[in-house]
Amino acid sequence: MSFWYLLMGAIISFAGMFFHGALGHKIYMENINQSDMEPLTKSLSLVSWHVFTIFLLISGATLLFIAYNPSFVMAAYPIIGINLLGSALFIFLSLGQHKKLLTLPGAYLMGSTAILALLGT
Repeated sequence: MSFWYLLMGAIISFAGMFFHGALGHKIYMENINQSDMEPLTKSLSLVSWHVFTIFLLISGATLLFIAYNPSFVMAAYPIIGINLLGSALFIFLSLGQHKKLLTLPGAYLMGSTAILALLGT
């Protein structure tokens, strides 16, 4: 059963990576380009956006590797930790003035990845 939990966590991360990196990028860039932010701020914002895309890629690849190589299960714990913390951050920030964060998939994506990875370990 551990294999399937890890595999599902990897699939969620890879799907998130695709939608975040491709479709999300398009929507994000339209919003950023319409804003009155300075060009450097726009560039740094774009880098930040794709750091999360890379994070999703690494999470998915790590969980997939562990699913097929269970002796490396210790590598899952940083993935679990960062996904739990990321999900908690979304939730914590949404309690204040950033309520719209809960309309985005970040908390749910990271939370489900963490739970599935934890179940798979």
